[in-house]
Amino acid sequence: MAATLAAVLFAACAEDARPGADGGSGAGRSTTVTVGTFGVFGYKQAGLYAEYERLHPDVTIKESVIERNDAYYPQLLTHLAAGGGLADIQAVETGNINEVVTTQADRFVDLSRAKGVRRNDWLPWKWAQATTRDGRTIGLGTDIGPIAVCYRKDLFAKAGLPTDRESVGRLWAGDWQKYIDTGKRYMARAPAGTVFTDSAAGIYNASVHAHAERYYDHRGRPVYRTSRAVKESWDLAMQAAQGGLTARLKQFEKPWDQAYANGRFASVACPPWMLGYIKEKAGAEGKDKWDVAAAPRPANWGGSFITVPKAARHRAAATALAAWLTAPEQQARLFGRQASIPSTPASYAMPLVRDARNPYFCGAPTGRIFSAAARAIPTLVIGPKEQQIGTAFTDVGIPQVEQQGKSPQAGWKAAQREIDSVVDA
Repeated sequence: MAATLAAVLFAACAEDARPGADGGSGAGRSTTVTVGTFGVFGYKQAGLYAEYERLHPDVTIKESVIERNDAYYPQLLTHLAAGGGLADIQAVETGNINEVVTTQADRFVDLSRAKGVRRNDWLPWKWAQATTRDGRTIGLGTDIGPIAVCYRKDLFAKAGLPTDRESVGRLWAGDWQKYIDTGKRYMARAPAGTVFTDSAAGIYNASVHAHAERYYDHRGRPVYRTSRAVKESWDLAMQAAQGGLTARLKQFEKPWDQAYANGRFASVACPPWMLGYIKEKAGAEGKDKWDVAAAPRPANWGGSFITVPKAARHRAAATALAAWLTAPEQQARLFGRQASIPSTPASYAMPLVRDARNPYFCGAPTGRIFSAAARAIPTLVIGPKEQQIGTAFTDVGIPQVEQQGKSPQAGWKAAQREIDSVVDA
């Protein structure tokens, strides 16, 4: 599924540049709008591209995908700097949006002026994340990542823990420390070969994203060394790593995938986009064993935006498509197919979201669980190096403790050195 960004850019460059292509005004001529994304946005899978092409016979949509954002985003920046070769629509991940807004905004179309775009359709904090200080909005919010906890009912039962989702949610309500404490209870009677959760980094991410200020304060100053959110979340991760509660896995790598199939761990912090991942990796064997409960605290982990570069070959057609794809009705349809929680609250009252139950996860009312979490997410402060700082903690510092057996102090120092190489504090 993964492609290189070069493929995206080649597709953009190779499109028909005949007069009238942008507006589709040439008789019998089609405008091909190119879309560059990372991961699985689900527009194709949910049939939204096909629906838009049916409604607009003069438009053809071609999507190119890079699987991982850490490969996609640096190349996007390179081509923005070059001022050309971009897809008509480019996705931007939440962790990167502040850097794009503060350093690249002049290279993007102001979508707040697009026909059909209404600011009040979006959660206020989501709209604000893609908006410059002078009021230009360069990205339209797609999904968000309100966090729940996915858990194995069969493993919880064998460990003597409750299994119904309401009782499970009460085990850790209000505090991620209670989640750690539940993990200790689980490990006391854990079924052979299993542990409580997948990784200390997963706990860290779930905890740190429940705080409004994490790596930057509201004035935009880096605070990752002294932040209460970071220190609290780091401590939780260290408890899990040193207490033997985790499978010591790195998320999104092959051993993590295999652990789902093998039933290696009993719970995982899961935003809605992870449900499909669990279903795919755990397979038929996991059906009706996994369930979903509310997380200890409302938090947001993930989510994205779609943008239109000013260098887009078909700027007007791309702007119209971006507005349509992110409208509440389409976001609700996307949830119905991909479980991507909308960033448009009006979608939550639509039957596709409001009444949604996931048959793989014991019929869990995922629409209700994730919508309730979404409404309670704090207004997150996002800084320009948000993603790089978070990755330093989860991919550098924590693994030194969890996988290499080093001290928490050594892991912390390693994370700080990594951050210092990319952030001018």
